[in-house]
Amino acid sequence: MAVQKLHINGEWVSAAGGTLSAYNPATEEVIAEFGFGNAADVDAAVASAAAALRDPAWRDMAPAARARLLFQLADLMQEHTEEFAELETLNQGQPLAMSRGAVASAAEHLRYFAGWITKIHGVTSPIAFPNTHQYTRREPMGVCALITPWNLPLGILCWKVAPALATGNTIIIKPAEQTPLTAIKLVELAEQIGFPRGVINLVTGDGTTGQALVDHPGVNKVSFTGSTEVGRKIVAGSAASNLKRVTLELGGKAPSIIAADADMDAAVAGNLAGSTFNNGQICAAYTRFYVDKSRHDEFVDKMAAGLKNLTIGSGMDPDTNLGPLVSAEHLANVSALVDSGVSEGAELVMGGGRAAERGYFFEPTMFTGVTDEMSIAQQEIFGPVLSVMAYDGAEELDDIIERANSTEYGLASTVWTKDMATAHRVANGLQAGMVFVNMPPAPDMTAPWGGYKMSGWGNEMGPYAIDAYTQIKGVWMHYG
Repeated sequence: MAVQKLHINGEWVSAAGGTLSAYNPATEEVIAEFGFGNAADVDAAVASAAAALRDPAWRDMAPAARARLLFQLADLMQEHTEEFAELETLNQGQPLAMSRGAVASAAEHLRYFAGWITKIHGVTSPIAFPNTHQYTRREPMGVCALITPWNLPLGILCWKVAPALATGNTIIIKPAEQTPLTAIKLVELAEQIGFPRGVINLVTGDGTTGQALVDHPGVNKVSFTGSTEVGRKIVAGSAASNLKRVTLELGGKAPSIIAADADMDAAVAGNLAGSTFNNGQICAAYTRFYVDKSRHDEFVDKMAAGLKNLTIGSGMDPDTNLGPLVSAEHLANVSALVDSGVSEGAELVMGGGRAAERGYFFEPTMFTGVTDEMSIAQQEIFGPVLSVMAYDGAEELDDIIERANSTEYGLASTVWTKDMATAHRVANGLQAGMVFVNMPPAPDMTAPWGGYKMSGWGNEMGPYAIDAYTQIKGVWMHYG
């Protein structure tokens, strides 16, 4: 089994730290060996990216030429759709149909930001000083560390790569240690396209590799998607070094409010999709359900029927709806939180345990009788675990909104109602970066994606990502 190498300064090199193993979570088998980058590898990657930032081959490249590189990379990705999809499914576990969709979405992100490249400009300001002209320039942040998670490896990587390169930065990619394979493949294709040497670097490894990047004084920007716990450490590391810019997309505990007037069949279908997509392993997954008590039993019965109809199995099987959780460690975490729900007094309606002896499969699980203080209502589970809570329709809407806001997270949320006045009132009151009305969570490259509170700093996608990867320089010219 060949070891997948690091990519530094345009060359594939062996990692100084040795190797790590990548697993298939459906079989628990090793499917690849990859480089374990250490502090010396990070030093080399940062030096490479810094040199490329100053190199006229990249620094002075015409915007239209830079755009062509991203367009070409998007096209080449789609030519390799099946290879990417199979790597993603084998390494992460998600159904193959989902992986194919992820490749298409990732390519569209590259195209969207390629289109931005020729439209990034500064402004002139009507200043009060006589005989003085003032204008602004948008310039690259510099060397950007892009640290990505294991749940949507290729998609979230391209959410970061596309705007970072579009704005003229140089990058160091550090994928999650569980799921590095599609990141390696993307860099292989970028090398074929002909990006200048050192613009795109790849350092695989574990959390110590990521920490070395975060702490490195030569890194100007960190973009991280992952847990809130690690996000806190990144902020501490950044503050302790060179005050590098930071974008964080962290955990979530998305509430779903189902009003008495909701179209229940639509609400069940949307919440089923929103809670089980990628086996609940998305930070925007719907996990807490506040249901008007007049519709509570109907919602629970229909959701249980929908969950029972889901097929659990290998992502390579076309009939699979729910693949495995990503790792043995994560399976243990989900199991422990489900056990806490039982011990704290919630009623287990269905599921609650491992779904197979081999592979990290977990049963779709639903609790009722949950209270806002329980661990399953407060902590991010990142699995197919649903907590249903009834509310009295006579309660003030503001009280339900307050309950929905009663966690440290604020990423996604949703409300199901036919009354648009209720929808707007709830949307205005929820402390969340995204509020979806009568629909499952659905990111789009043209709209902002980011969280409130402990769910992160800043936004990805849309013009907001251009802001995240550029800094503004003001130029003052006195001519009299």
